Amino acid sequence: MKLTKNVIVSRKGFQPLPKKIMLKNGRVLDPARNLDGQADVLIENGIIKRVGKAEDKKFDGEVLDCKGKIISPGWLDMHVHLREPGFEGKETIATGSLAAANGGFTAVCCMPNTSPAIDSQEIIQYIKDRSEGFLVDVFPVAAITKKREGKELSEILELVEQGAAAISDDGSPVMNAEIMRRALEYSKMVDVPVIGHEEDVHMTEGGDINEGFVSTCLGLHGMPPVAEEIMISRDIMLADYTGGRFHVAHISTAHSVELVRQAKKRGIQVTAEVTPHHFVLTDEAVRGYDTNTKMSPPLRTEEDRKALCEGLKDGTIDVIATDHAPHSFEEKEAEYIYAPFGIIGLETALALSVSHLVNKKIISMNTMIEKFALNPYKILNLTPPQIKPGVKANLTMFDPAAKWKVDPTKFLSKSTNTPFSGWELMGKPFGVIHNNQFFLSVL
Repeated sequence: MKLTKNVIVSRKGFQPLPKKIMLKNGRVLDPARNLDGQADVLIENGIIKRVGKAEDKKFDGEVLDCKGKIISPGWLDMHVHLREPGFEGKETIATGSLAAANGGFTAVCCMPNTSPAIDSQEIIQYIKDRSEGFLVDVFPVAAITKKREGKELSEILELVEQGAAAISDDGSPVMNAEIMRRALEYSKMVDVPVIGHEEDVHMTEGGDINEGFVSTCLGLHGMPPVAEEIMISRDIMLADYTGGRFHVAHISTAHSVELVRQAKKRGIQVTAEVTPHHFVLTDEAVRGYDTNTKMSPPLRTEEDRKALCEGLKDGTIDVIATDHAPHSFEEKEAEYIYAPFGIIGLETALALSVSHLVNKKIISMNTMIEKFALNPYKILNLTPPQIKPGVKANLTMFDPAAKWKVDPTKFLSKSTNTPFSGWELMGKPFGVIHNNQFFLSVL
């Protein structure tokens, strides 16, 4: 029997995994186990039973033909805005989880710039309750400061005890260095990273795009790269001083990459992530005034873009994360200076990474999977999924050779604010398996 696509079969949109299922003829790629080769994966009751050539005897379960597909450990996007509570018109925990599964992710971290902010145990429990039973794991990231105002620390120890995977004021920087120092000290006690939105707002106030030649040509107020770099420098110093773990969100400039590179050489506990839109696009994309090119940090120069790719290649940048930021069509239809920052990314991340990193030989397929499926778990001090007998099946399947055109009307996110609409890409999500459930992509 062959499985077929059936998108909405339950309230949560995910199908129960058959009691016995065989993933046939796929290329199994698990960087943590140095596993790379064609194999069949047998799953029973949600547990991997065998990885290897299937026995010749007749199989009495269901079969999913994975010929031409890669089967990897499940992917985690550690930077996603699910907008709930407070902004459910843009996205919800349910729709964001469906979009994640449609893009090949089995887990996401949801950022705290909600209303109310994720600064209390009650809001963390609310998120856990709303995502209970989903195929996609949802790990809340708690706010560093109360209401994300940058004035007073949240109850960090209690928030982590309740289930926060990290702390961040993402969407806003922590401008007060003393508060950032204390956050790093508290986070060290519970071994979670502090995720920094690195921006000196005194330098970027009123800005719309990267400060430089293009902003001058377009008459738009610029956001200088040094505004990011100053904050990264400060927080690297604080991480060094406190011994805390500091993670740079959505790194965007060449000098920022070099700062992280040198900090790692000195043994400071700093990691970094980059978004697909920053390693694919530059501020030249803004020339058409498409508000889907407006994000924070802004798109930078070609020099910066190349430096980000080099950082991925040499390991300076540990993670590819989407910074999935849904906004309504009406909000993004405003004039450029009035439109909100941010684009969605869950359903295009895989294809952009295959097309613009792997196929251009910037990084290998193995390395790409490490940055999606292995490193995020390590940074968050969570156990990474593996493809081996005896463990719970947590798998991402994709076709690296499939060509497709980006059509936002096929997205399962509530929003469609992407600059990649109509792009021809290679590398398409095929399906995910996790929590004894499965989902086949509808892109």
